[in-house]
Amino acid sequence: MSEKKVRVKNLVIGDKDIIVQSMTNTKTANIDATIAQILELEKAGCELVRCTVPDKESAFALKEIVKGVHIPVVADIHFSSDLALLAADNGAAKIRINPGNIGSLDKVKYLASYLKERNIPIRIGVNGGSLDKKFKHLNQVDGMVKSVLEHVHLLEDNNFDDIVISCKSSNVFNMIKAYRRIHELLPYPLHIGVTEAGTYTQGLIKNAIGIGGLLADGIGDTIRVSLTDTPIKEIYAAQNILKACNLYNKPYVEIVSCPTCGRTEINVQEYANKIEEYARTINKNIKIAVMGCIVNGIGESEGADFGVAGGKEKSVIFKDGKQLEIVKNDQILEKLKELVDNFNG
Repeated sequence: MSEKKVRVKNLVIGDKDIIVQSMTNTKTANIDATIAQILELEKAGCELVRCTVPDKESAFALKEIVKGVHIPVVADIHFSSDLALLAADNGAAKIRINPGNIGSLDKVKYLASYLKERNIPIRIGVNGGSLDKKFKHLNQVDGMVKSVLEHVHLLEDNNFDDIVISCKSSNVFNMIKAYRRIHELLPYPLHIGVTEAGTYTQGLIKNAIGIGGLLADGIGDTIRVSLTDTPIKEIYAAQNILKACNLYNKPYVEIVSCPTCGRTEINVQEYANKIEEYARTINKNIKIAVMGCIVNGIGESEGADFGVAGGKEKSVIFKDGKQLEIVKNDQILEKLKELVDNFNG
């Protein structure tokens, strides 16, 4: 939790809750496609969404996009501060600028003045891969930190302090070091993530280490999991990272399952995936265990509200660590779904 709180429409970044966000991968100028994707992201649990604004058509499209969705829309700006002004006029709730390519400091000063009058915050989004050339001679961590500090001080000197900061890198350790240093130096909320993290499996691991490691230290106020995959998977991944850090702020169904071994009698992966999918939108705090054998299944499911311990033809359904009933294996899913539906805590 940061010292400074930044309001973005109905959200407060830097308060007790970690805000989950993603970015659309549609062409922003395609209004219908962008709205449809944002609504899908909202349904998955996205609280803040970013859209790229590479041209005037995209900036003007924001006006209709923000009308069609329910969460704040952030304009992602590169190369042109004029597009940032245009995005602000067309409903952007927050502006992300990249100090490495946004242009002259005078233009940033004017942008700060313009946005201050409209109560629109700025994210200073430093990226290790696109550092301002004046910092290229430094190691990446020092360069990112110096770039952040330069633009923060520029905004502060112009009486602007509605600032969110990111200093992302595709190198997990550089990203962690940079964020820790910024956390020590500045009071502003931090948007954390690993940029260009890669495909789903590799990207998930990088983000879990980078984001999770920082969150475990109490660093970070809003997160974006960057994946070369659908934005929906970014939201689910972000939620799972928050759950693992005990920072998820909504009720949810937690699935624990064994890794399987030679004793396994049921298809643990299939059952665990199906019950997880079924329970994804159920707002109840439930812990369900899917265990592959009867030998240790119940005992190893410590703390589970209920679950299954698989047998060759029949399996044990248990509740609070005790046997509830024995069912045929083709009845396992039906029984678990029934227990989820009837669970009242």
